[in-house]
Amino acid sequence: MDRRDFLHLLQAGGALAALAPVSRALAQLNGNASIISGFPAGGMGDHVARPLAEKLRGKYATSVMVEAKTGAGGRIAVEYVKRAAPDGLTILQIPSSPMTLYPNTYKKLNYDPLADFVPVTTTVNYAFVLTAGPGLPAEVKTVADYLKWAKAHPPQASYGVPAAGSALHFVGMMLQKASGTELTAVAYRGGAPLLNDVLGGQVPVSVNVLGEVMPHIRAGKLRGLAVSSVQRSSFLPEVPTFVEQGFPDIVVQEWLGWFLPARAPAETVQRLNVLVREGLAAPEFVEALAKVGLQPVHQSADEFARIVRADKQRWAPIVKAANFTAED
Repeated sequence: MDRRDFLHLLQAGGALAALAPVSRALAQLNGNASIISGFPAGGMGDHVARPLAEKLRGKYATSVMVEAKTGAGGRIAVEYVKRAAPDGLTILQIPSSPMTLYPNTYKKLNYDPLADFVPVTTTVNYAFVLTAGPGLPAEVKTVADYLKWAKAHPPQASYGVPAAGSALHFVGMMLQKASGTELTAVAYRGGAPLLNDVLGGQVPVSVNVLGEVMPHIRAGKLRGLAVSSVQRSSFLPEVPTFVEQGFPDIVVQEWLGWFLPARAPAETVQRLNVLVREGLAAPEFVEALAKVGLQPVHQSADEFARIVRADKQRWAPIVKAANFTAED
């Protein structure tokens, strides 16, 4: 994050501070709240959930803890929160894919993103990076270079993704379709083993969350070939976008969002929304998020609901074009 972006967020924080009297005027919930994450402790979600839990403690509820309910690509956590009491004490933190992509890839889900939940707000967003490791020749520095190499080496033309059917997987499928190049996806069980293999040269390229590969790209151990955001990331400004390199439709940026179970009281939704907004504006939190490639983003509950609906609709034709169906 450059100085201008950082100062802009600090200025936003000053404006958000004016909301503090509103949040304090709302009564604290009696009881202990849990932020339910769909992914293991120590990952990206912890960089968001744990600092926010500290900021919510004693303001939103008596205590606020973070609990992981892992498995099934986040669906176990989603289903757990769906069954929870709508008292505001059980909060779902989940990336966008389980709420916007999965409804298009799975023939049957045990939840409806909008009927079974109340969107509260996004907390951060993040881009993906097509990343080359030592398994790819050093002269491969662009997407065009990679595609040329892949066509010349069909048996080795693979790319790693942290999970089959994830948004990162679809970046690879979209590149394959747009370029007419035969590429083979290699699905891993999470970003950590994928990162180990691309660093070790076992897989030539991968599609990773930006924050996971950012320190390795900066250290020269990996090469960023393209970022999936609309514009270049301020965290890796030297890496061009897919759009810049002739692939205007490869624009994929995920968010991490908070939801409450359906029928949660409107005043509870508003209280949580305001407190999260205040937390995201804290300068030390903004700085900490920047170190892991995360950009704080907040919306009203209504705005977030529109985003969920629009993102779900955007994925529908992409999934259809890929002819992809997820399997349990």
